[in-house]
Amino acid sequence: MDQHTSNLPLTDKSEVSAKNKALIFTVVMVLIIVAVMAVVGFIFIKPEPDTIQGMGDATEIRISGKLPGRVSQIFVEEGQRVKTGDTLVHIHSSLVEAKLAQAQALEDVSKATNKKVDSGTRSQIIASARDVMEQAAAAAGIAKKTYDRMESLFSKGVVSAQKRDEAKAAYEAAKAGESAARSQYELAVAGPQAEDRQAAQGMVKAAQGSVSEVDALLEDQYLTAPADGVITVIYPNVSELVATGAPIMNLQKDDDHAVFNVRETLLKDIKEGTKIRVRIPALDKEEVMTVYYIRDLGTYANWQATKSTGDYDARTFQIKARPEKKIENFRPGMSVVYLGVK
Repeated sequence: MDQHTSNLPLTDKSEVSAKNKALIFTVVMVLIIVAVMAVVGFIFIKPEPDTIQGMGDATEIRISGKLPGRVSQIFVEEGQRVKTGDTLVHIHSSLVEAKLAQAQALEDVSKATNKKVDSGTRSQIIASARDVMEQAAAAAGIAKKTYDRMESLFSKGVVSAQKRDEAKAAYEAAKAGESAARSQYELAVAGPQAEDRQAAQGMVKAAQGSVSEVDALLEDQYLTAPADGVITVIYPNVSELVATGAPIMNLQKDDDHAVFNVRETLLKDIKEGTKIRVRIPALDKEEVMTVYYIRDLGTYANWQATKSTGDYDARTFQIKARPEKKIENFRPGMSVVYLGVK
């Protein structure tokens, strides 16, 4: 017994003992109450479900063509809505047009040659073919001198590259014309043999193929909208040069949808065709969407387990869903909150 307690009167000793018992009882009751509250909370209080937040999205198409040239005219502006088939831009190419003229001239020459072979060779035809060949050779010589002169001036910085290229195109066309005229003359001299007829027909087909090739390029001088949508970005300005396949502008299609990235544990009730409820906070609306796309994002997007044992890494899947009806003012980039399966 404590020395101080032993010196207390009996009445005081009883009061100290009663206070100790009361304190112990209070502590025990507090512990019991805390334990009961913890058990009740564990049983009845459920954690809030995970919030799955996605965003609005839409398909973007890059408008580009196979014709290299200069932007002559742009018929739309950023933010403008267009319909399928609307003309967007005109691209002009003097080089391709020169190639078309060259190809058409070769086609005319080859057809004339084929016709002459079929009708037989006459002395007048031979003389005419020789004259044409000589004229073509003279034209090629003049074109060559012009090109050499332009090349010299270009190297000195006097003329532009475009002028030099135009002179080169004219020279190439003249050479082609000379070659075709020479072939025509040689055929006239040799006479209409079976091999000659086949060669003439082959020249016609080759020339027609060249014309078709250039025509295919020129089809892209006017680019049109492949779908309904909105022009979001225009890259070049009028008069700027564009290369083959270079993007001219972006078209955002009218296919608004929502994109979510979720853990695989949340996919048990979701599959393609499932209708889900979502909320769009910016519009303060709840809407119904249909899932049409589910894809694994790969190991780089795994959700890592927080416990070393008793848990596992969860893969991440991307889900896309379309609204059942058009949502007014819904735009790509807006937040979309998943509420559950309908």
